[in-house]
Amino acid sequence: MAETLPRFGAGGNSDGFYAAGHKSSLLACEYLYGLGLNAYEYECTHGVRISSAFCASMRKNAELFDFGLSIHAPYYINLASLDGAIREKSVQHLLKALRAADQMGAASVVFHPGAIGEQTREQATERAAGLLEEIVRLADQEGLLQFTQLRPETMGKSGQLGTLGEVLRLCEVAESVRPAVDFAHIHALTGGGIRERRDYERLLGKIARRLGEGALDRLHIHFSPIEYTKAGEKRHRNLSDKEFGPDFEPLAAILAEQGWRPTIICESAGEQDLDAAAYAQMYQAARRDLS
Repeated sequence: MAETLPRFGAGGNSDGFYAAGHKSSLLACEYLYGLGLNAYEYECTHGVRISSAFCASMRKNAELFDFGLSIHAPYYINLASLDGAIREKSVQHLLKALRAADQMGAASVVFHPGAIGEQTREQATERAAGLLEEIVRLADQEGLLQFTQLRPETMGKSGQLGTLGEVLRLCEVAESVRPAVDFAHIHALTGGGIRERRDYERLLGKIARRLGEGALDRLHIHFSPIEYTKAGEKRHRNLSDKEFGPDFEPLAAILAEQGWRPTIICESAGEQDLDAAAYAQMYQAARRDLS
């Protein structure tokens, strides 16, 4: 039965992880397992600087605790850049992340698509899609996409490429490209636009229409409370900051009713482990409500 349920976990290591005396991310799966979680997103946000031995050990630990792994690629990827050197570096950053994921057994490589810059949003989207096609071709040559999917992330600032529509356009490049839906970012970018169940249904319906119903079953989700301004995302917050949305319970109800098996990675600020456990409990409560 366990394999039919969503996976809940944390993005990176929490304050509690370090307060417990842990230093190496190799202990993350065991630590999160103790909180009832079963997913972990390893953050290569400042560069893919991990050895093959580290990846092998992470894979072994994930298998031991039945964890789903993903990798967050470097922040400075920009597939829409007008600068050829930046585009080439972005290709290499993603390929390095995919190689690490392959060694680690990570099912997803999440990445930020890039910045709009001095072009229209449409031009930036098509420029990014073209480069992503090349990355997929190169990755296929190395056999890197047989298990791992590339996942462009929905973004929270107006100057970034990454509205849901733009991300879905990138996903049309190949079956091995599927979205990482950060509902906090969408909430921030739309000025608090996720308020109730029908807001989630509208977003999920858009994904299904563009990519098919199957894309919803194994969706990769980022979730946390978020603070925002007129320009969009300001910073991620925690569930203990009661005034910040979006609310996870309506989404939990949908996931429970549909029986989908997404991975939900919590990116709360410093308390991502505790908040992930709270989201998991909300999901279990929604399942109980169905019976």
